[in-house]
Amino acid sequence: MKFRVERDDFTDAVAWTARTLPTRATSQLQVLAGLMLDATGPSLTVAAFDYEVAAQSGVNATIEQEGRALVSGKLLAEITRALPSAPVDLYTDGARVVLTCGNARFTLPTMSVDDYPALPPMPAVTGHIEGAAFAGAVSQVAVAAGKDDTLPVLTGVRIEIDGDALTLAATDRYRLAVRKLKWRPASETADGVAMVPARTLSETAKSLSGGGVEVAISLGSGPSGEALAGFAGAGRQTTTRLVDGSFPPYQRLLPDSSPLTAQLEIAPFAEAVKRVALVAARTAPVQLSFADDQLVLEAGAGGEAQAQETLPVGYGGPPLSIAFNPAYLLDGLGALESDVVHIGFASADDADEASKKPAILTGKAPDDGEVPDYRYLLMPIRLSG
Repeated sequence: MKFRVERDDFTDAVAWTARTLPTRATSQLQVLAGLMLDATGPSLTVAAFDYEVAAQSGVNATIEQEGRALVSGKLLAEITRALPSAPVDLYTDGARVVLTCGNARFTLPTMSVDDYPALPPMPAVTGHIEGAAFAGAVSQVAVAAGKDDTLPVLTGVRIEIDGDALTLAATDRYRLAVRKLKWRPASETADGVAMVPARTLSETAKSLSGGGVEVAISLGSGPSGEALAGFAGAGRQTTTRLVDGSFPPYQRLLPDSSPLTAQLEIAPFAEAVKRVALVAARTAPVQLSFADDQLVLEAGAGGEAQAQETLPVGYGGPPLSIAFNPAYLLDGLGALESDVVHIGFASADDADEASKKPAILTGKAPDDGEVPDYRYLLMPIRLSG
């Protein structure tokens, strides 16, 4: 194998692909710590695979001699980041790879190409979506995904396809985020539901935000027989195994409207939450008390440090006090693509009952006749006493 490639293109491809490398590779699977350099086609492909996620990045290269080589991904990523600004020449010499760039020269041992597993094929394209819109939607939803690997179904983002509508949802049982957006399905009758690992989806969507994205989902009926999701754009593609399990029936938690709402500017509200939360112990709540166009934020109690701040609010209902985990509240505020947040409560008649039920955060008024594209549901914390 022998090829020449531009330094920046090669560095970007290696760095992007290396994100998929497993953090720890067992002695039996040491080859998974490697990056596959495949120069058998018209262009160079850099690939990584950990049996769950596969990433491939194509790079324009002048290939003098076709071939493949498997080298340490971490080491190659570190080397390419440090290379001078000059074309990169790479060739195999027996069981080693020689990389030269300007006056720099590196010799790396190779691993067995034959021991490297075959990458799963990209499923048939299900539809197309604009990259920036997709990345934005995924970031809004993935913030609510769980981090507990013992509950794998909660670590995923639910992708529901219904014709030209794409709905993303994620929950960790304490909050729920749902985003609906338009896309271009390959078939007008396209439908299906898939659970995609939230971390993989977030990283992939962000990296493909610069152009169009092909979305490909196979629920196990394709040629490979595997349940896979694939995302491709700008010469890069990622495939990932789907998460097993049934996502909670979240639709019943989302009301069509909220009879009682409060409206605040997000920036001062978020800053006030951060300040007041400084005195709260970890996971301790911040209490919000709404009354007569005024919001009082409080945290801390008893002999502990305490904080209080008052903000103007658009609110005309009965006095209502509700408490939230401040980190979860800030996540929701940060995900809204708006300068204003509308907080919807369940009941206009019983403030005490409303304080025990989830609140819905949206970026626009819930009484405008339409269901907002993005909704963030937040469970309250019951205060003792």
